[in-house]
Amino acid sequence: MGWIAGVLINAILLVALAGYFPGLHVDSFFYAVIASLVLSVLNLIVRPVLVILTLPITMLSLGLFLFVINAITLLMTDSIMGYAFEIESFGLALVIAIIMALVNMILQSTILRRK
Repeated sequence: MGWIAGVLINAILLVALAGYFPGLHVDSFFYAVIASLVLSVLNLIVRPVLVILTLPITMLSLGLFLFVINAITLLMTDSIMGYAFEIESFGLALVIAIIMALVNMILQSTILRRK
């Protein structure tokens, strides 16, 4: 249940951010859910490999390089989704990755906490 909730929260967040940032384009909520699923699969398969390969720079940056890895996975989602999900630049992907990480952290620490 937690994974599905996370996918739906990320989809809602993508639609909200698309309304706020003109460089982010999502065709509909349906495509936002698909993009969120693709991002989830990439985070499951590709992200651990990227984290291991960039471990020295991640340690030197005190973990801040993980935001860059999240931005890379967002851009990979963009390339997989095609026209339905577009991010204009790496800088915008980095900003979106930071916002998504902060919102997910807040939601996990407050609303989604299980006892």
